[in-house]
Amino acid sequence: MASTATATHKIAAPDFTRDLQISDDELDSLLSLAAELKRHPRDYSSAAAGRSVALLFEKPSLRTRFTFELAVQQMGGTSVFMDGPIGVREPLEDVARNLERWVHAIAARTYSQRTVDALAAWAGVPVINALTDVYHPCQALADMLTLQEHLGSLKGRKLAFLGDGNNVAHSLMLTAARLGMNFALACPAGFTPDAGIQAQAEGLATLSGSTLTVTHVPEEALTGADAVYTDVWASMGQEAEAESRSRIFAPFQLNAEILSHAKPGALAMHCLPAHRGEEITAEVIESNRSVVFDQAENRLHVQKALLLMLL
Repeated sequence: MASTATATHKIAAPDFTRDLQISDDELDSLLSLAAELKRHPRDYSSAAAGRSVALLFEKPSLRTRFTFELAVQQMGGTSVFMDGPIGVREPLEDVARNLERWVHAIAARTYSQRTVDALAAWAGVPVINALTDVYHPCQALADMLTLQEHLGSLKGRKLAFLGDGNNVAHSLMLTAARLGMNFALACPAGFTPDAGIQAQAEGLATLSGSTLTVTHVPEEALTGADAVYTDVWASMGQEAEAESRSRIFAPFQLNAEILSHAKPGALAMHCLPAHRGEEITAEVIESNRSVVFDQAENRLHVQKALLLMLL
């Protein structure tokens, strides 16, 4: 089954460094393949046999590292992990051209989008964005799979996001818009998403018949929402801003009261790690409306699908 399934699911682009590098049809195929991999993992236990993946991580990780390593391992391949800055001990272009001689793909978790783009420019093997300061595309894929599992078709549904217009928000708005899902972001003034990415998402929303809203009023964003998402207020590299951000973002906490403005039974989402009592309360994250651990699990399945479609 594995050879037949993967033969018909291929990504045309050489890399996956940002969300829009896969087409709408490829996005649909990837989510379908991920669901199939989740249902029948043993059918794909040798799908990546003889393949190796390099994992380059400038930032620490629990979910991203474990899920990529296990994705390769559970499909019969091997992975090699390296942490620390990329392109300091030796030029990045040399790192990329060494790795392309040894491995079949590179997954990089970096501080800067420029680093992932440069790896893709120099390496002759697929490069996957495992998180940068601009995008978090693998997370958005896992989130869409999670939403499909709980809501069915996403067209016409609404996802609300509370907090910073950051990398997670960027990838979510782009991916939700392509799937016909309405997206609303509530953020403090001065923390809106990148204007260019927002414009891209608005264009995609017009094509799919969905809507994109950016507001500074949490209740406005949550009205009619089927799911409510939040993320940390200070990402890695922003630790010096944590105290000031905590004050600014306090009205945007995902708690039981604010969640009541969404649809009854609306899902609560977080990409983790979560700071309970800050951007989300323990009450919400431990409630039966929380799907945060489904999101974490689904990182494994979408990354398996992504690897199979790129290799």
